[in-house]
Amino acid sequence: MAGMKEQQFTEEKPLLPEQRGLDSDMESCEQLMPAGDWKEHDVETPYGMLHVVIRGAPKGNKPAILTYHDVGLNHKLCFNTFFNNEDMQEITKHFVVCHVDAPGQQIGASQLPQGYQYPTMDQLAGMLPTVVQHFGFKSIVGIGVGAGAYILAKFALIFPDLVEGLVLLNIDPNGKGWIDWAATKLSGLTSALPDTVLPHLFSQEELMNNTELVQSYRQQINNTVNQFNLQLFWNMYNSRRDLEMNRSGTVLNAKTLKCPVMLVVGDNAPAEEGVVECNSKLDPTKTTFLKMADSGGLPQLTQPGKLSEAFKYFLQGMGYIAYVKDRRLSGGPVPSASMTRLARSRTASLTSASSIDGSRSRACTHSDSTEGVGTVTHTMEVSC
Repeated sequence: MAGMKEQQFTEEKPLLPEQRGLDSDMESCEQLMPAGDWKEHDVETPYGMLHVVIRGAPKGNKPAILTYHDVGLNHKLCFNTFFNNEDMQEITKHFVVCHVDAPGQQIGASQLPQGYQYPTMDQLAGMLPTVVQHFGFKSIVGIGVGAGAYILAKFALIFPDLVEGLVLLNIDPNGKGWIDWAATKLSGLTSALPDTVLPHLFSQEELMNNTELVQSYRQQINNTVNQFNLQLFWNMYNSRRDLEMNRSGTVLNAKTLKCPVMLVVGDNAPAEEGVVECNSKLDPTKTTFLKMADSGGLPQLTQPGKLSEAFKYFLQGMGYIAYVKDRRLSGGPVPSASMTRLARSRTASLTSASSIDGSRSRACTHSDSTEGVGTVTHTMEVSC
């Protein structure tokens, strides 16, 4: 970290849509918060410039909520629906929020120069300590989707002291094999780039039904993300290596994530197998596996209320929701990160047709300890 002190911000400006030249396709994405509440920063890192959007300031020893989007998206397309949810806004008012855009993926980004060497996935993770340092964050709770989940997991493996918790949606910890790589290359030769990326983001059912969400995102990916820059990010993601992590006891000198993790995937999502694989590599005492029914490939878009609820309990388990901390200080029983009315065994699966907003009975994590907030003792699969 000492070697990064020379990095400087080169630009800071309020996030004003009328100054960004955004087209009508993105009008809905500007309703996240009043324009004056968010500030844009271009941050110089050891591996190039990062576009970062911030709301709030560090609050004591609380971690920042830091997000990283999936390939084909940016922070607006990936997270605005989720962070615009009323329950999520109630949570985030207690934290500084930091959205990170991968190089060249933000709306209005200039085309990267010909011959530009896009950062590797390891280097993208290596950019994040600079962001943490310059904004004065003590630590972060990361929310990543797809490629962003991979990057945040890599970051946590390299810099575990900077990460207090991770919510990883649609993470695939495995690199592509030669057959998958060849199939991706062939698809890129025969299809437009948005149509190549969409099967990574959406379930086959959503694509076959050509849902309104799929139609909207096909158009927005095509119109608001620089296609040259996107191709570079897409190529680099498909060239990723396996995340080097294994559950303790499975291999010699096993290394895995040390922080609490909530894995999230929609049923029938393209990333389902990868998330299951990731679950097998994590510490079962610190991991929650949340499988969301009727949510398609991007649960943060289709089920933002349910995901907000799960995230709230995840934070409560870490001691960062006010009433949890108050009860802890008063010596009373401390609820864990779970929806405490349902404590399930390690392999339990809960299904319900009712909405999570109407029933507070779905478990997300479980703790049998009242001595440490957020001590999770079981990995669970929860369908909601």
